[in-house]
Amino acid sequence: MALTTGATARIDVLLQQMTLPEKVAQLVGAWIGIDPSTGAVAPAQNENMPATTSWEAVSADGLGHITRLYGTRPVTATEGRTTLRELQADLRARTRHGIGAIAHEECLTGVAAWQATTFPSPPAYGSTWDPELIEQVGAAIGESMRALEVHQGLAPLLDVVQDPRWGRVEECFGEDPYLVGTLGAAFVRGIEGAGIIATLKHFVGYPASQGGRNLGPVHIGPRELAEVLLYPFEVALREGGARSVMPSYSEIDQVPTHGDASLLTDLLRDAWGFSGTVVADYFGVNFLQTLHGVSASKRASAERALTAGVDIELPSADCYLALADGELDPQVAAALDVALRRVLTQKAELGLLDPPTTDPPGADDPIDLNPPAHAALARQVAEESVILLANTGALPLVTPATVAVIGPNADSGPALLGDYSFTNHVEVHHPDIEPGLVIPTVLEALRSELPGSRIVHATGCDVRAPGRAGFAEAVEAATDADVAVMVMGDRAGLFGRGTVGEGCDTDTLELPGEQRALVEAVLATGTPVVLVLITGRPYALDWATDRAAAIVQAWFPGQDGASAVAGVLTGRVNPSGRTSLSFPRSAGMQPMTYRHVKLAGKVDVTNLDPTPVFPFGHGGSYTTFEHTDLRLSSDEIATDGTVEVTVRVTNTGDRAGTEVAQLYLHDVVAPVTRPAIALVGYARVDLAAGRSRDVTWRVHADRLAWVGTDHRWTVAPHEGSLSVGASSGDLRATRRLAVTGPVRSLGHDRVLTTPVEVR
Repeated sequence: MALTTGATARIDVLLQQMTLPEKVAQLVGAWIGIDPSTGAVAPAQNENMPATTSWEAVSADGLGHITRLYGTRPVTATEGRTTLRELQADLRARTRHGIGAIAHEECLTGVAAWQATTFPSPPAYGSTWDPELIEQVGAAIGESMRALEVHQGLAPLLDVVQDPRWGRVEECFGEDPYLVGTLGAAFVRGIEGAGIIATLKHFVGYPASQGGRNLGPVHIGPRELAEVLLYPFEVALREGGARSVMPSYSEIDQVPTHGDASLLTDLLRDAWGFSGTVVADYFGVNFLQTLHGVSASKRASAERALTAGVDIELPSADCYLALADGELDPQVAAALDVALRRVLTQKAELGLLDPPTTDPPGADDPIDLNPPAHAALARQVAEESVILLANTGALPLVTPATVAVIGPNADSGPALLGDYSFTNHVEVHHPDIEPGLVIPTVLEALRSELPGSRIVHATGCDVRAPGRAGFAEAVEAATDADVAVMVMGDRAGLFGRGTVGEGCDTDTLELPGEQRALVEAVLATGTPVVLVLITGRPYALDWATDRAAAIVQAWFPGQDGASAVAGVLTGRVNPSGRTSLSFPRSAGMQPMTYRHVKLAGKVDVTNLDPTPVFPFGHGGSYTTFEHTDLRLSSDEIATDGTVEVTVRVTNTGDRAGTEVAQLYLHDVVAPVTRPAIALVGYARVDLAAGRSRDVTWRVHADRLAWVGTDHRWTVAPHEGSLSVGASSGDLRATRRLAVTGPVRSLGHDRVLTTPVEVR
């Protein structure tokens, strides 16, 4: 957004007029509602509490950000909006320059506010393979944030999953950089289209933490960093238009990203041309001293972060405040003015430098944070995301006389929500407050879907606590039933309060607690078992694949996720979700993704087989599909050319369904080792029974490039195969392709995506 001449002049004057304390005040946040009673919602929160939460004190010289006014404790939308308006009015009236503050909130699965729509978790977004739908989700979230007069949302996560042991897997789209990048860009377009600043996080390296441990150090080579972890950020910046970036808590090769100028300035700004703001992750600046040990004081941490390229310290004024006292090193002073100009530019775009509007139209309208349109959208995402992993014919359920519904997640609403849902993130710390949303459970949904069946229920065991006292009741219920629907999985939480989520890592990929033992006990009855997994990470399921009658995966499917799960079980919904995360055989194989090099796969030089139980891109349906007539516009492509790849997808079954056609590159011979297989493009294809449609991808040679030994993106003469299939492990048709012509070195302007047309 180009500023007017007047706005630019105003910023120039402010830079000249502001005192050092006033400048620093624009580069920090204020978390005025936080105290120990709110519960920990950020790492090391209690050790990093602000020295004061007095509004008058923290805003005396102005303020950059207001932190989580709605997302710290339960407040109604109108109460929060009134308070925010009062704070903004006071800030403008009391401070010398009358500049408003940017209000930010979390918004990963909906704006993190009491009574707001809670969408499915990001792995569910990933499992839809539906960018248009995810853009609608971003737009809906942005609409709610605008109604609350919030300016910035701290989402999406573009962390490409490397290790399912890591707790924040449940906040990520998946394990493929192209899928993460394109879906992330779609989410950003929705948020930004509503006028809200989207924040890309965590830049970069976070999901590759050592041992899958939160905040663990990262050991990764520059080529893999560029091709896998940085790639989605490039896509979301260029294709989505995000205006803010948040560094990760990671340290890469012993350099913390919050203090890494090579990433935050040399790459992000100088090479990629990013002109927005870089906002610190919560307490990330102070962690340079307390966790990384690369600075000896708060002031030194501030100098390191600011000169590296961190514009704003969040969530509260801490280290940056130390810069307001005494002389500044010229380099630090220059960096401070550069950061201030970026912040003021963004505030000018948001109207926060202008006189406040008095009583704008609709300013006092009531706010519905869970309107019917948003609830319907959440339901659609849930329905598109549920994955039929395996089915021997037990599904869909056809009027069974008796159904035993068993498991710790069968009759729990919060079990359907992720760790950044308001319910599990904030509301859990306030048990005396009425729940903001009534979340139907899978048990309730099945009773609604199967009115003619007798439904019996047994919990069986806790999600993670030891104890088998409930096994006997569960076995009895299953023994007398026609089918047992076992609803197992995770409970999302933070910092050890859940089985998955931020700070809830694991060293095993077995189902938590006694759950596997409960499933095995019910399997032993001989009653067909439909295993329903409501989880935040993929678990090792090789023990169940040949014994369960069916396996269904739902990734924390949101406020109406129970209806989606029940709809898939009964056949009202034909499942179309596809895995965006491979299902590993064991924790011992980690870190591992489908996009591994040849030597990391099944080879004769080792006795260990890392082949996943369910591959990336996998998912079943109640109909069948064929992929035929694969054709290339040419079997050669110039190093600056384009090839069209077309395949016919046919629904060969007897009911309508949706296939996800997936285009992969593999068997590449190149100067550097390439992934054994890698996603190049994809498309959801809706098909009536017996109908066919053609899918055409336009693949530019840039999409076949790699980072060479000179650490530059390169496309050079080589050969490879393009295949279309139903998953990375189920390729249906293949054609060989030769790339010819001179070697080309590529820059940030290279082609990043693969356009697709379904006709």
